[in-house]
Amino acid sequence: MQTQKIAILGAAESGVGTALLAKQQGFAIWVSDMGCIAEKYKKILHEEAIQFEEGTHTQLEILKADLVMKSPGIAESTPIMKAVRAAGIPVVSEIEFASRYTDAFIIAITGSNGKTTTTTLIHKMLKDAGFNVGLGGNIGMSFAGLVAQHNHDYYVLEVSSFQLDDVSTFRPNIAILLNITPDHLDRYDYEFENYVEAKLNITKYQDEKDLFIYCQDDPGITTGMQDKAIKARKIPFTQQSELDEGAWLANEITLTINLNKKQFTMSINDLGIKGKHNVYNSMAASIVARAVDIKKESIRESLMDFKNLEHRMERVLKIGGVEFVNDSKATNVNSTWYAMESIQNPIVWIAGGVDKGNDYEVLKALVRQKVHTVICLGNDSRNLHEAFATHTDLMINVHDMKEAVRIANHFANKGDVVLLSPACASFDLFENYEDRGNQFKAAVRNL
Repeated sequence: MQTQKIAILGAAESGVGTALLAKQQGFAIWVSDMGCIAEKYKKILHEEAIQFEEGTHTQLEILKADLVMKSPGIAESTPIMKAVRAAGIPVVSEIEFASRYTDAFIIAITGSNGKTTTTTLIHKMLKDAGFNVGLGGNIGMSFAGLVAQHNHDYYVLEVSSFQLDDVSTFRPNIAILLNITPDHLDRYDYEFENYVEAKLNITKYQDEKDLFIYCQDDPGITTGMQDKAIKARKIPFTQQSELDEGAWLANEITLTINLNKKQFTMSINDLGIKGKHNVYNSMAASIVARAVDIKKESIRESLMDFKNLEHRMERVLKIGGVEFVNDSKATNVNSTWYAMESIQNPIVWIAGGVDKGNDYEVLKALVRQKVHTVICLGNDSRNLHEAFATHTDLMINVHDMKEAVRIANHFANKGDVVLLSPACASFDLFENYEDRGNQFKAAVRNL
Protein backbone atom coordinates (compact mmCIF):
# COMPACT_ATOMS: atom_id res chain seq x y z
CA MET A 1 0.00 0.00 0.00
CA GLN A 2 1.29 3.46 -0.90
CA THR A 3 2.44 5.64 2.02
CA GLN A 4 0.04 8.49 2.75
CA LYS A 5 1.52 11.98 2.67
CA ILE A 6 0.53 14.70 5.13
CA ALA A 7 1.43 18.36 4.81
CA ILE A 8 1.40 20.18 8.15
CA LEU A 9 0.97 23.95 7.97
CA GLY A 10 2.42 25.63 11.05
CA ALA A 11 5.22 24.29 13.24
CA ALA A 12 4.30 25.34 16.75
CA GLU A 13 2.56 23.16 19.38
CA SER A 14 -0.25 21.75 17.24
CA GLY A 15 1.87 21.30 14.12
CA VAL A 16 4.78 19.54 15.82
CA GLY A 17 2.39 17.39 17.90
CA THR A 18 0.68 16.32 14.67
CA ALA A 19 4.05 15.57 13.07
CA LEU A 20 5.01 13.27 15.96
CA LEU A 21 1.73 11.40 15.77
CA ALA A 22 1.81 11.23 11.97
CA LYS A 23 5.31 9.72 12.12
CA GLN A 24 4.07 7.05 14.55
CA GLN A 25 1.24 6.26 12.15
CA GLY A 26 3.57 5.83 9.19
CA PHE A 27 2.82 8.99 7.20
CA ALA A 28 5.30 10.71 4.92
CA ILE A 29 5.50 14.21 6.43
CA TRP A 30 6.20 17.72 5.18
CA VAL A 31 6.05 20.50 7.79
CA SER A 32 5.83 24.06 6.47
CA ASP A 33 5.81 27.30 8.45
CA MET A 34 5.61 30.75 6.85
CA GLY A 35 7.35 32.28 9.87
CA CYS A 36 10.40 31.33 11.92
CA ILE A 37 10.12 28.06 13.83
CA ALA A 38 10.91 28.32 17.56
CA GLU A 39 14.15 26.55 18.51
CA LYS A 40 12.43 24.05 20.84
CA TYR A 41 10.19 22.84 18.00
CA LYS A 42 13.01 22.85 15.44
CA LYS A 43 15.03 20.64 17.79
CA ILE A 44 12.20 18.07 17.96
CA LEU A 45 11.82 18.02 14.17
CA HIS A 46 15.59 17.50 13.72
CA GLU A 47 15.70 14.76 16.36
CA GLU A 48 12.76 12.95 14.76
CA ALA A 49 14.20 13.38 11.23
CA ILE A 50 10.99 15.07 10.08
CA GLN A 51 11.34 17.22 6.95
CA PHE A 52 10.40 20.87 7.36
CA GLU A 53 10.76 24.35 5.92
CA GLU A 54 10.42 27.80 7.47
CA GLY A 55 9.94 31.30 6.10
CA THR A 56 7.93 30.05 3.14
CA HIS A 57 5.24 27.64 1.94
CA THR A 58 6.51 25.61 -1.02
CA GLN A 59 3.21 25.13 -2.82
CA LEU A 60 4.48 22.36 -5.11
CA GLU A 61 5.50 20.24 -2.11
CA ILE A 62 2.35 20.93 -0.08
CA LEU A 63 0.01 20.11 -2.96
CA LYS A 64 1.56 16.62 -3.23
CA ALA A 65 -0.13 15.74 0.07
CA ASP A 66 -3.09 13.39 0.52
CA LEU A 67 -4.06 15.30 3.68
CA VAL A 68 -3.35 18.78 5.06
CA MET A 69 -3.33 19.67 8.76
CA LYS A 70 -3.89 23.40 9.18
CA SER A 71 -2.74 24.96 12.46
CA PRO A 72 -5.39 27.11 14.20
CA GLY A 73 -3.62 30.40 13.51
CA ILE A 74 -3.73 30.04 9.72
CA ALA A 75 -6.69 31.78 8.09
CA GLU A 76 -8.61 30.43 5.10
CA SER A 77 -7.82 33.68 3.25
CA THR A 78 -4.08 32.91 2.98
CA PRO A 79 -2.77 32.06 -0.52
CA ILE A 80 -1.63 28.58 0.52
CA MET A 81 -5.07 27.66 1.91
CA LYS A 82 -6.77 28.94 -1.24
CA ALA A 83 -4.43 26.70 -3.27
CA VAL A 84 -5.08 23.69 -1.01
CA ARG A 85 -8.85 24.17 -1.26
CA ALA A 86 -8.68 24.62 -5.03
CA ALA A 87 -6.73 21.35 -5.29
CA GLY A 88 -9.46 19.56 -3.30
CA ILE A 89 -7.06 18.13 -0.72
CA PRO A 90 -8.85 17.16 2.53
CA VAL A 91 -8.04 19.53 5.41
CA VAL A 92 -8.16 18.56 9.09
CA SER A 93 -7.50 20.33 12.36
CA GLU A 94 -5.05 18.89 14.86
CA ILE A 95 -7.82 17.72 17.22
CA GLU A 96 -9.54 15.93 14.34
CA PHE A 97 -6.31 14.17 13.35
CA ALA A 98 -5.47 13.15 16.94
CA SER A 99 -8.97 11.84 17.69
CA ARG A 100 -8.57 9.25 14.91
CA TYR A 101 -5.79 7.50 16.83
CA THR A 102 -7.19 7.14 20.36
CA ASP A 103 -10.09 5.28 21.96
CA ALA A 104 -9.83 7.34 25.18
CA PHE A 105 -12.79 9.17 26.77
CA ILE A 106 -12.74 12.77 25.48
CA ILE A 107 -14.05 15.78 27.42
CA ALA A 108 -13.89 18.90 25.23
CA ILE A 109 -14.55 22.46 26.41
CA THR A 110 -15.16 25.51 24.25
CA GLY A 111 -16.63 29.00 24.63
CA SER A 112 -15.56 32.61 24.20
CA ASN A 113 -14.55 32.91 27.85
CA GLY A 114 -13.67 30.64 30.75
CA LYS A 115 -12.31 27.75 28.64
CA THR A 116 -8.92 27.54 30.30
CA THR A 117 -10.28 27.85 33.84
CA THR A 118 -12.98 25.22 33.28
CA THR A 119 -10.65 22.84 31.44
CA THR A 120 -8.04 23.09 34.20
CA LEU A 121 -10.68 22.63 36.91
CA ILE A 122 -12.14 19.51 35.25
CA HIS A 123 -8.64 18.07 34.84
CA LYS A 124 -7.94 18.73 38.53
CA MET A 125 -11.21 17.04 39.57
CA LEU A 126 -10.40 13.90 37.59
CA LYS A 127 -6.77 13.83 38.69
CA ASP A 128 -7.72 14.36 42.34
CA ALA A 129 -10.13 11.43 42.01
CA GLY A 130 -7.36 9.16 40.72
CA PHE A 131 -8.19 9.09 37.00
CA ASN A 132 -5.46 8.49 34.38
CA VAL A 133 -6.10 11.82 32.65
CA GLY A 134 -4.28 14.14 30.25
CA LEU A 135 -4.74 17.91 29.85
CA GLY A 136 -4.23 19.65 26.52
CA GLY A 137 -5.61 21.00 23.26
CA ASN A 138 -5.53 24.78 23.20
CA ILE A 139 -3.80 24.74 26.60
CA GLY A 140 -0.45 23.12 27.37
CA MET A 141 0.41 20.17 25.12
CA SER A 142 -1.45 19.60 21.85
CA PHE A 143 -3.95 16.75 21.73
CA ALA A 144 -1.90 15.09 18.98
CA GLY A 145 1.25 15.39 21.10
CA LEU A 146 -0.53 13.81 24.06
CA VAL A 147 -1.81 10.90 21.97
CA ALA A 148 1.67 10.39 20.46
CA GLN A 149 3.54 10.44 23.78
CA HIS A 150 1.10 9.22 26.44
CA ASN A 151 -1.58 6.62 26.91
CA HIS A 152 -4.30 8.27 28.99
CA ASP A 153 -7.76 6.83 29.61
CA TYR A 154 -9.28 10.35 29.65
CA TYR A 155 -8.37 13.57 27.84
CA VAL A 156 -9.64 16.97 28.98
CA LEU A 157 -9.24 19.35 26.05
CA GLU A 158 -9.67 23.08 25.64
CA VAL A 159 -10.75 23.58 22.03
CA SER A 160 -11.06 26.83 20.08
CA SER A 161 -13.44 27.71 17.27
CA PHE A 162 -10.45 27.58 14.87
CA GLN A 163 -9.75 23.98 15.90
CA LEU A 164 -13.43 23.10 15.43
CA ASP A 165 -13.55 24.60 11.92
CA ASP A 166 -11.98 21.56 10.31
CA VAL A 167 -13.49 18.55 12.09
CA SER A 168 -15.14 15.71 10.20
CA THR A 169 -15.41 12.95 12.83
CA PHE A 170 -14.26 14.57 16.13
CA ARG A 171 -16.67 13.26 18.74
CA PRO A 172 -16.20 14.19 22.40
CA ASN A 173 -17.94 11.92 24.90
CA ILE A 174 -18.71 15.08 26.84
CA ALA A 175 -18.84 18.46 25.08
CA ILE A 176 -19.14 21.74 27.00
CA LEU A 177 -20.12 25.11 25.55
CA LEU A 178 -19.70 27.83 28.18
CA ASN A 179 -20.78 30.95 26.29
CA ILE A 180 -20.68 32.60 22.89
CA THR A 181 -19.94 36.31 22.59
CA PRO A 182 -18.47 38.20 19.61
CA ASP A 183 -14.77 37.27 19.33
CA HIS A 184 -12.40 36.52 16.43
CA LEU A 185 -15.02 37.94 14.07
CA ASP A 186 -12.22 38.97 11.73
CA ARG A 187 -11.84 35.23 10.95
CA TYR A 188 -15.60 34.75 10.41
CA ASP A 189 -16.36 37.49 7.86
CA TYR A 190 -17.52 39.70 10.76
CA GLU A 191 -20.67 37.51 10.99
CA PHE A 192 -21.55 36.42 14.54
CA GLU A 193 -23.65 33.55 13.14
CA ASN A 194 -20.56 32.05 11.49
CA TYR A 195 -18.71 32.12 14.81
CA VAL A 196 -21.69 30.47 16.58
CA GLU A 197 -21.72 27.78 13.89
CA ALA A 198 -18.03 27.06 14.52
CA LYS A 199 -18.54 26.74 18.29
CA LEU A 200 -21.50 24.38 17.85
CA ASN A 201 -19.32 22.11 15.69
CA ILE A 202 -18.30 20.59 19.04
CA THR A 203 -21.66 18.72 18.99
CA LYS A 204 -21.70 17.86 15.29
CA TYR A 205 -20.59 14.22 15.49
CA GLN A 206 -21.88 13.35 18.98
CA ASP A 207 -24.54 10.67 19.35
CA GLU A 208 -27.22 9.75 21.90
CA LYS A 209 -24.69 8.19 24.29
CA ASP A 210 -22.78 11.50 24.61
CA LEU A 211 -23.44 14.58 26.77
CA PHE A 212 -23.67 18.20 25.66
CA ILE A 213 -23.37 20.58 28.63
CA TYR A 214 -24.29 24.19 27.86
CA CYS A 215 -25.17 27.53 29.47
CA GLN A 216 -28.91 28.08 29.28
CA ASP A 217 -28.48 31.78 30.15
CA ASP A 218 -26.47 32.52 26.99
CA PRO A 219 -28.66 33.77 24.11
CA GLY A 220 -25.94 33.06 21.55
CA ILE A 221 -26.02 29.39 22.52
CA THR A 222 -29.78 28.96 22.87
CA THR A 223 -30.48 30.75 19.57
CA GLY A 224 -27.74 28.82 17.78
CA MET A 225 -29.09 25.50 19.04
CA GLN A 226 -32.57 26.09 17.63
CA ASP A 227 -31.83 24.91 14.10
CA LYS A 228 -29.28 22.25 15.09
CA ALA A 229 -30.14 18.54 15.25
CA ILE A 230 -28.03 17.84 18.34
CA LYS A 231 -28.15 14.10 19.06
CA ALA A 232 -26.31 14.20 22.40
CA ARG A 233 -28.16 14.32 25.70
CA LYS A 234 -28.45 18.03 26.53
CA ILE A 235 -27.61 19.10 30.10
CA PRO A 236 -28.02 22.84 30.87
CA PHE A 237 -26.63 25.04 33.64
CA THR A 238 -28.10 28.38 34.72
CA GLN A 239 -28.09 31.09 37.39
CA GLN A 240 -31.57 32.34 36.47
CA SER A 241 -33.96 29.50 37.35
CA GLU A 242 -34.22 26.04 38.89
CA LEU A 243 -33.98 22.91 36.74
CA ASP A 244 -35.07 19.30 36.96
CA GLU A 245 -31.68 18.21 35.63
CA GLY A 246 -28.41 20.08 35.26
CA ALA A 247 -26.87 22.79 37.46
CA TRP A 248 -28.45 25.86 39.05
CA LEU A 249 -28.36 28.16 42.07
CA ALA A 250 -30.86 27.47 44.82
CA ASN A 251 -31.64 30.53 46.98
CA GLU A 252 -29.01 32.45 44.93
CA ILE A 253 -26.21 30.88 46.95
CA THR A 254 -26.34 27.06 46.78
CA LEU A 255 -24.65 25.46 43.79
CA THR A 256 -26.92 22.53 42.95
CA ILE A 257 -26.17 19.69 40.54
CA ASN A 258 -28.76 17.06 39.66
CA LEU A 259 -27.72 14.36 37.19
CA ASN A 260 -29.04 10.81 36.86
CA LYS A 261 -31.24 11.51 39.91
CA LYS A 262 -28.14 12.10 42.06
CA GLN A 263 -27.78 15.53 43.68
CA PHE A 264 -24.76 17.52 44.85
CA THR A 265 -24.94 20.87 46.67
CA MET A 266 -22.39 23.36 47.93
CA SER A 267 -22.36 27.05 48.91
CA ILE A 268 -20.78 29.29 46.28
CA ASN A 269 -19.01 31.05 49.18
CA ASP A 270 -16.87 27.91 49.57
CA LEU A 271 -15.63 27.94 45.97
CA GLY A 272 -11.90 28.56 45.56
CA ILE A 273 -12.57 30.96 42.67
CA LYS A 274 -14.98 33.87 43.03
CA GLY A 275 -17.22 35.87 40.72
CA LYS A 276 -20.36 35.18 38.72
CA HIS A 277 -18.39 33.81 35.76
CA ASN A 278 -16.58 31.32 37.99
CA VAL A 279 -19.90 30.05 39.33
CA TYR A 280 -20.77 29.16 35.72
CA ASN A 281 -17.35 27.51 35.25
CA SER A 282 -17.79 25.53 38.49
CA MET A 283 -21.29 24.42 37.42
CA ALA A 284 -20.03 23.04 34.11
CA ALA A 285 -17.10 21.25 35.76
CA SER A 286 -19.30 19.76 38.49
CA ILE A 287 -21.75 18.30 35.95
CA VAL A 288 -18.78 16.54 34.29
CA ALA A 289 -17.59 15.25 37.66
CA ARG A 290 -21.03 13.77 38.39
CA ALA A 291 -21.22 12.32 34.87
CA VAL A 292 -18.02 10.31 35.41
CA ASP A 293 -19.12 9.28 38.94
CA ILE A 294 -16.62 11.23 41.03
CA LYS A 295 -17.61 11.13 44.71
CA LYS A 296 -19.27 14.19 46.21
CA GLU A 297 -16.54 14.81 48.78
CA SER A 298 -13.85 14.70 46.11
CA ILE A 299 -15.80 17.22 43.98
CA ARG A 300 -16.22 19.51 46.99
CA GLU A 301 -12.51 19.37 47.90
CA SER A 302 -11.42 20.07 44.30
CA LEU A 303 -13.77 23.07 44.04
CA MET A 304 -12.55 24.49 47.36
CA ASP A 305 -8.84 23.99 46.55
CA PHE A 306 -8.87 25.38 43.02
CA LYS A 307 -7.23 28.79 42.57
CA ASN A 308 -7.26 31.36 39.75
CA LEU A 309 -4.89 30.69 36.91
CA GLU A 310 -1.95 32.90 36.01
CA HIS A 311 -3.06 35.94 33.94
CA ARG A 312 -6.73 35.40 34.85
CA MET A 313 -7.80 37.80 37.65
CA GLU A 314 -4.39 37.19 39.22
CA ARG A 315 -3.72 39.37 42.25
CA VAL A 316 -0.16 40.65 41.89
CA LEU A 317 0.60 43.08 44.74
CA LYS A 318 -1.00 45.65 47.01
CA ILE A 319 1.03 48.87 47.10
CA GLY A 320 -0.03 51.83 49.26
CA GLY A 321 -3.55 50.44 49.52
CA VAL A 322 -3.84 49.99 45.71
CA GLU A 323 -4.36 46.44 44.46
CA PHE A 324 -2.87 45.41 41.09
CA VAL A 325 -4.74 42.65 39.22
CA ASN A 326 -3.43 40.87 36.11
CA ASP A 327 -6.25 39.77 33.81
CA SER A 328 -4.14 39.75 30.64
CA LYS A 329 -5.96 36.64 29.37
CA ALA A 330 -9.07 38.82 28.87
CA THR A 331 -8.64 39.19 25.12
CA ASN A 332 -12.29 40.01 24.41
CA VAL A 333 -15.00 42.34 25.72
CA ASN A 334 -17.07 39.74 27.52
CA SER A 335 -14.08 38.49 29.50
CA THR A 336 -13.36 42.05 30.65
CA TRP A 337 -17.03 42.47 31.60
CA TYR A 338 -16.75 39.50 33.97
CA ALA A 339 -13.55 40.93 35.47
CA MET A 340 -15.12 44.33 36.18
CA GLU A 341 -18.34 42.73 37.44
CA SER A 342 -16.39 40.80 40.10
CA ILE A 343 -14.60 43.93 41.49
CA GLN A 344 -16.39 46.12 44.04
CA ASN A 345 -13.76 48.88 44.41
CA PRO A 346 -13.07 51.85 42.08
CA ILE A 347 -10.98 50.83 39.06
CA VAL A 348 -8.10 52.24 37.04
CA TRP A 349 -8.44 50.18 33.88
CA ILE A 350 -5.54 49.33 31.55
CA ALA A 351 -7.07 48.32 28.21
CA GLY A 352 -6.27 48.02 24.53
CA GLY A 353 -4.29 46.13 21.94
CA VAL A 354 -5.46 44.66 18.65
CA ASP A 355 -9.21 45.19 18.35
CA LYS A 356 -10.83 42.16 16.66
CA GLY A 357 -14.04 43.98 15.74
CA ASN A 358 -15.04 44.69 19.35
CA ASP A 359 -18.44 46.03 20.34
CA TYR A 360 -17.83 47.85 23.65
CA GLU A 361 -21.52 48.61 24.33
CA VAL A 362 -21.86 45.94 27.02
CA LEU A 363 -19.03 47.52 29.06
CA LYS A 364 -20.30 51.10 29.15
CA ALA A 365 -22.57 50.81 32.20
CA LEU A 366 -19.83 49.10 34.25
CA VAL A 367 -17.24 51.66 33.18
CA ARG A 368 -19.58 54.52 34.18
CA GLN A 369 -20.20 52.86 37.53
CA LYS A 370 -16.69 51.66 38.46
CA VAL A 371 -13.89 53.12 36.29
CA HIS A 372 -12.53 56.65 36.85
CA THR A 373 -9.40 56.36 34.65
CA VAL A 374 -8.72 54.40 31.46
CA ILE A 375 -5.12 53.82 30.38
CA CYS A 376 -5.15 52.97 26.66
CA LEU A 377 -2.25 50.65 25.84
CA GLY A 378 -1.52 49.93 22.19
CA ASN A 379 -0.76 51.34 18.78
CA ASP A 380 -4.34 52.37 18.02
CA SER A 381 -6.76 53.40 20.76
CA ARG A 382 -9.34 55.30 18.66
CA ASN A 383 -12.07 52.74 19.26
CA LEU A 384 -11.57 52.86 23.03
CA HIS A 385 -11.79 56.66 23.02
CA GLU A 386 -14.93 56.62 20.89
CA ALA A 387 -16.56 54.07 23.19
CA PHE A 388 -15.65 55.44 26.64
CA ALA A 389 -14.71 59.15 26.43
CA THR A 390 -18.11 60.20 27.79
CA HIS A 391 -18.30 57.40 30.40
CA THR A 392 -15.16 57.97 32.46
CA ASP A 393 -13.24 60.91 33.96
CA LEU A 394 -9.86 60.47 32.28
CA MET A 395 -8.35 58.61 29.30
CA ILE A 396 -4.59 58.48 28.68
CA ASN A 397 -2.69 56.87 25.78
CA VAL A 398 0.53 54.95 26.49
CA HIS A 399 2.82 52.83 24.33
CA ASP A 400 4.49 50.39 26.72
CA MET A 401 3.62 48.49 29.89
CA LYS A 402 6.06 50.32 32.20
CA GLU A 403 4.45 53.63 31.33
CA ALA A 404 0.95 52.14 31.70
CA VAL A 405 1.66 50.86 35.21
CA ARG A 406 3.47 54.04 36.31
CA ILE A 407 0.60 56.29 35.18
CA ALA A 408 -2.06 53.93 36.57
CA ASN A 409 -0.31 54.00 39.95
CA HIS A 410 -0.14 57.81 39.83
CA PHE A 411 -3.90 58.20 39.30
CA ALA A 412 -5.00 55.39 41.63
CA ASN A 413 -6.27 56.28 45.09
CA LYS A 414 -6.02 54.17 48.24
CA GLY A 415 -8.62 51.40 47.98
CA ASP A 416 -8.61 51.37 44.15
CA VAL A 417 -7.87 48.40 41.91
CA VAL A 418 -5.53 48.78 38.92
CA LEU A 419 -6.93 46.23 36.50
CA LEU A 420 -5.09 45.02 33.40
CA SER A 421 -7.97 43.53 31.41
CA PRO A 422 -7.29 44.52 27.80
CA ALA A 423 -10.42 43.25 25.97
CA CYS A 424 -8.10 43.00 22.94
CA ALA A 425 -5.46 40.70 21.47
CA SER A 426 -1.86 41.35 22.48
CA PHE A 427 0.21 41.04 19.33
CA ASP A 428 0.70 44.72 18.54
CA LEU A 429 3.14 45.25 21.42
CA PHE A 430 3.60 41.78 22.95
CA GLU A 431 4.37 38.20 21.89
CA ASN A 432 1.14 36.90 23.45
CA TYR A 433 -1.11 37.48 26.46
CA GLU A 434 1.41 35.72 28.76
CA ASP A 435 4.16 38.15 27.72
CA ARG A 436 1.75 41.07 28.32
CA GLY A 437 0.81 39.75 31.77
CA ASN A 438 4.42 39.06 32.73
CA GLN A 439 5.47 42.57 31.69
CA PHE A 440 2.62 43.97 33.81
CA LYS A 441 3.72 41.97 36.85
CA ALA A 442 7.36 42.99 36.39
CA ALA A 443 6.39 46.69 36.08
CA VAL A 444 4.25 46.48 39.23
CA ARG A 445 7.06 44.86 41.21
CA ASN A 446 9.43 47.61 40.07
CA LEU A 447 7.23 50.48 41.30
